[in-house]
Amino acid sequence: MNSTVEVRQIKTIEELKQVQQLEKAVWGDPAIPIHQTLTAVKNGGIVVGAYEKNQLVGFSYGFPGFVNGKPYLCSHMLGIDENYRGQGIGEFLKKEQKNAAIEMGYDLLTWTYDPLESVNAFLNLTKLKAICSTYVKNCYGEMKDGLNQGLPSDRFQVEWWITNPYIEEKHQDDLAAIERVPYVQTADGLPQLAEVDPSSFFNSEALLIPVSNQFQQMKKDYPELALDWRLKTRELFESLFANGFTAVRVVKTADEPVHYYLLKKRDLLPVERRPFK
Repeated sequence: MNSTVEVRQIKTIEELKQVQQLEKAVWGDPAIPIHQTLTAVKNGGIVVGAYEKNQLVGFSYGFPGFVNGKPYLCSHMLGIDENYRGQGIGEFLKKEQKNAAIEMGYDLLTWTYDPLESVNAFLNLTKLKAICSTYVKNCYGEMKDGLNQGLPSDRFQVEWWITNPYIEEKHQDDLAAIERVPYVQTADGLPQLAEVDPSSFFNSEALLIPVSNQFQQMKKDYPELALDWRLKTRELFESLFANGFTAVRVVKTADEPVHYYLLKKRDLLPVERRPFK
């Protein structure tokens, strides 16, 4: 991360006004009202900001959630100024959010992201070591902002077990020995997920599932192919999650037009389960 960027918690009205302005710049109107974010901060929520020379360039916003008799922090938004993306700020925001959450007594954070956005997937699962076994179909309905327009807003809902040693451990796997869901190439040389029967993978101990490594560009230039990826991966992930699998990390490739999700059986992981459905 840029050494001139400072990450700290946000608690005042003036700071939250800056968050609101950055939110508008990233997603457009309407932004979350300040009276709501302020109330959340005063009642178990956490807002963290990244600053360069007192200018807010990134933020994360989370509020308390509750399921199965236990609390968790719902990390609802992470936004970064477009001029500061790709500098590792998102990872540092999440880690500062984690530290603040542990101090407040949380052991679990959860948030959603588009499973076909491989950059976000790599941060969430590989770097932070969150996991996912919850697929939410069309989570937010039709979204018309520049990042989400044109596709059903399907999401992974991840679990980040912030006090579990699992997130600090190094995880090694013999990827060459793990079965891969196949993809093909279109006439334009773009990747397309092959037609597969999800049940044929139910007895596997681990599985690699490809996703395009240029999905935003695909959405703009080849929307029908992007929709094909959405619908095929939806069926695959929903079926595999329902049959005991969990996405544990993303494997980048240097010589393929895809990256891969690594899925393992949930009961092999040293974490508890708090279902969100």
